[in-house]
Amino acid sequence: MIIEIKVPTPGESITEVELASWMVSDGDIVEKDQEIAEIESDKATLSLLATEAGKIKISVEAGETIAVGAVACTIDTDFAGETTSKASADVPSEQKDVEGKKDTEKEPEATSKKEVTNTHYPDAKVSPLARKLMEEADLDVDQVINGLKRLSTKEVELVKNLPEQDDTAGGKGQSAFINSNVSRESERQKMTMLRKKLSQRLVAVKNETAMLTTFNEVDMSAVMNLRKKYQSKFIDKHGVKLGFMSFFIKAASLALKHHPMVNAMIDGDEIVIPEYHDVSVAVQTPKGLMVPVIRNIETLSLDGIELSLKNLAEKARKGKIGLEEMTGGTFTVTNGGVFGSMLSTPIINPPQSAIMGMHNIVERPVAVNGKVEIRPIMYLALSYDHRIIDGKDSVGFLVKVKEMIEDPAKLLAGGFDPEKEVLGL
Repeated sequence: MIIEIKVPTPGESITEVELASWMVSDGDIVEKDQEIAEIESDKATLSLLATEAGKIKISVEAGETIAVGAVACTIDTDFAGETTSKASADVPSEQKDVEGKKDTEKEPEATSKKEVTNTHYPDAKVSPLARKLMEEADLDVDQVINGLKRLSTKEVELVKNLPEQDDTAGGKGQSAFINSNVSRESERQKMTMLRKKLSQRLVAVKNETAMLTTFNEVDMSAVMNLRKKYQSKFIDKHGVKLGFMSFFIKAASLALKHHPMVNAMIDGDEIVIPEYHDVSVAVQTPKGLMVPVIRNIETLSLDGIELSLKNLAEKARKGKIGLEEMTGGTFTVTNGGVFGSMLSTPIINPPQSAIMGMHNIVERPVAVNGKVEIRPIMYLALSYDHRIIDGKDSVGFLVKVKEMIEDPAKLLAGGFDPEKEVLGL
């Protein structure tokens, strides 16, 4: 029976996708529910699964654009179950006969590897690593040079522009050509649908919002000491490491309660202010930048946030983040510090109105109680849409985050001063 495998819909309003890559070859025997291809839309990357076991026949080449609902491949179920038998059938009969014999004859010693020679190219110099590879592959210099498919203008220009070499048996400039590692080649890559959509959205944000960025700095001493002191106990109890992101995401959620306009967004002629905090977390993946959402941060503790971050990171590495996991965020946190960024102006993730950027932690001299001390400092940035978020809210939001990071006890008091809360002040 022939089963058609059609392209599933990645989400509402998406009519076509790109078949990014095949994980199997035409004619392979596949199992039921096996991942056979990756499909990429302008919003997410999905896996195409085999609905039945059998022999696959590919109808669409990798890199082609295909309509949602179109047939990507077919599976002939008459070949189901041949995966294991195929392996034994491919073994030559001569090999089977040899394996069946139990004689006492010892196999002859392996012949010594061919010595790397260079009869026609005596001036060619071979690095120790290249020599080892050539010996293992039983090749000499003549075979390697003769194995070059063609000479391009690059090689000709390299030899032409190099200083003259001695006219030895190899010829003028020949050894310089062989040892040259200079390249002026370039590579062209087709933009993925996800990258195209991301480009359009980023340009639209710059053109359609009154984006402004405010900055502050945070002393990370308290959080770093707390993390160092309780890291092992945290792992033992919750099964996940305690990172810095969870502190900032939780602090941001509490700060949004104090400054709800930072969590707002424009919808036509109205301003929508959600009472919940669905925080998008920017994740760099091989497919490009993605922003999956952790929902209802206001209800999560640090361990809940860390577990959510861990799950998202694993899905991102595997390219399995679905469309439903990247929609509906109200605020975004991005961490350029993992790449070494000292300071940046992050771009708003529409329709949201604000994004907070974390950066690297660097020891810097700061004034503490009238004395200069070396403290681990992080610069924070908040980019916001000035059409609905005033400077008071944007600056106040970052100050509130700073206060909670520098005094983690305030995280328990909802961002307020615990001592004043105890005293009822």
